[in-house]
Amino acid sequence: MNLHELYPFPEERAKVKRIGRGTASGQGGTSGKGHKGQNARAGGGVAPWFEGGQMRLYRRLPKRGFKNPFRVVYQGLNLSTVYAAFADKSEVTIEDLYAAGLVDRNMPVKILGDGEAGKVLKITAHKFSKQAVEKITAAGGEAISIEG
Repeated sequence: MNLHELYPFPEERAKVKRIGRGTASGQGGTSGKGHKGQNARAGGGVAPWFEGGQMRLYRRLPKRGFKNPFRVVYQGLNLSTVYAAFADKSEVTIEDLYAAGLVDRNMPVKILGDGEAGKVLKITAHKFSKQAVEKITAAGGEAISIEG
């Protein structure tokens, strides 16, 4: 493919209307902007959200809800994923999970109980679900929580 083969072809494109090129152009004089006023000036016009001095919409609407600044959002990671990714290891740290790309480095990790604990594995994470801890300990492994 070459540049001249790209669509739309130049002859298919509508011509840009040339404004303010004399009276014969049909848009002469004021260039279609009327007479004087803010919108007739160079660089003039108002922002799309401006409502002419009326109270802005986002200030007219009531505030809703509550945002808890102390809320901690965990990334969930299933046991099946952990066991599949680290089949050859006996100990998995939080750094191993980050390095493997299973979870985002900027968020704390919670191990969830979906899947089977196939072998003895010592897992370190920020939090564990009750079901995950039960399955890991039943398989003879250990679940080490970084947070209390």
